[in-house]
Amino acid sequence: MTEPSSTPTGSSSVLAALVSALRGGSIQVLDLTAPLSSSTPILQLPEEFGQTVPFQLEEISRYDAKGPAWYWNNFRTGEHTGTHFDAPNHWITGRDLGDVASVPAQQLVAPAVVLDFTEEAAKDPDFLVEVEHIRAWEGRHGPLPEGGWLLLRTGWGSRAGEQEAFLNADERGPHTPGLSADCARWVAEESPVIGLGVDTVGTDAGQAFAFEPQFPCHSYLMGSGKYGLTQLQRLAELPATGAVLIAGPLPIVSGSGSPARVLALVERTP
Repeated sequence: MTEPSSTPTGSSSVLAALVSALRGGSIQVLDLTAPLSSSTPILQLPEEFGQTVPFQLEEISRYDAKGPAWYWNNFRTGEHTGTHFDAPNHWITGRDLGDVASVPAQQLVAPAVVLDFTEEAAKDPDFLVEVEHIRAWEGRHGPLPEGGWLLLRTGWGSRAGEQEAFLNADERGPHTPGLSADCARWVAEESPVIGLGVDTVGTDAGQAFAFEPQFPCHSYLMGSGKYGLTQLQRLAELPATGAVLIAGPLPIVSGSGSPARVLALVERTP
């Protein structure tokens, strides 16, 4: 059995420097997670399909006869409620790939870049990111991070407190921004990132049911063994490059995903 290496007392280490930076404020911890409650917006599928349930708390005891010294609850909701993590087996293209419990722990801590399309999405809720948009961003900021996350900022997080505005649906279905089918395939099959993070209700654009293939972010990303993060908050506070993302889904055995606590470490200049 290999023993963890130790650092002599008084000597510097990477972890000691990290702790010092966190305490001193030169590295800030940002919580990108939307609060999880009964009012958290949820995906709505056509009536013929099964539906997820809104987040529900069921009190077990609260300092009373059922438990005089403790308060606790059962909770019920879908795996893909609120800020959540999509595992490869979430989609039919990844049905033989990993569940959320088998995501390597090392991949839960990874660099992240933020591509900002808030202006475009404000003008057109059905705005689609194309490969050339990403290539243009790389021309300004450098290549996408190997083994990192591509985070898509559209400003949609400002709507997250209200189901109707967040889904933005009419008789033609929901209208939210996202990736085109070609761009989703490129991110999944050609880019070096491990996953896509968004501030919308799901990784696909609202009208993606009409794309070819349907829901291409799910189809291509899951089929390539990559991941999704949804309903992220505070992306406006992240730099275009340089942040480190910590994604913490529950390791649900055979689960297709999980609500997650997602944190970002951001270096700040004193």
